[in-house]
Amino acid sequence: MKEQKIDELFEKLEGSFDVHETPTGHQKRFLDRLNDAEKPTPIKLGWWKPLSIAASVAVLIAVGFIFLKSDSVETDLASVSPEMKETESFFTETINKELQTLQSLNNPEAKDLIDDALEQIDVLEKQYEGLKVALAESSNDKRVIYAMISNFQNRIDLLEQVIEKIEEIKTLKAYRNETTI
Repeated sequence: MKEQKIDELFEKLEGSFDVHETPTGHQKRFLDRLNDAEKPTPIKLGWWKPLSIAASVAVLIAVGFIFLKSDSVETDLASVSPEMKETESFFTETINKELQTLQSLNNPEAKDLIDDALEQIDVLEKQYEGLKVALAESSNDKRVIYAMISNFQNRIDLLEQVIEKIEEIKTLKAYRNETTI
């Protein structure tokens, strides 16, 4: 069966084969080229080989220093872009203002509430430090950036809630004092 297919193929291709004679000297030229290719080429030791090795070593050393430097450096939002630097400074200023307001409201009745809020702020700040490391490792992953912004917002919300609660306590205390007089 296969022989029939091959025979049919050759019958179809009959007349389309190249049956012309090769030019004179073709075989000699082919053999000469083949013999030339078999001859070993002399190895030339030039100045480029040691130079290329030295350049490769220099590149490897530079890459090593970059990786060592990037591992030891924590990044923050300011390192991402100028807009993120503005965002970080805005949140930092707002948090500092809220902390000052909280400290100004410090009194014996609110001491426990303020101490608890400051402990929660410390926890959020530790989480932020972890996010800074994650940002450096993830090459500015947007999810980490959003988590950092969310952390800032959580700190501000916490401080605002505590300040509101202290002011409510003050108001209630003042109201009770007015009604008892």
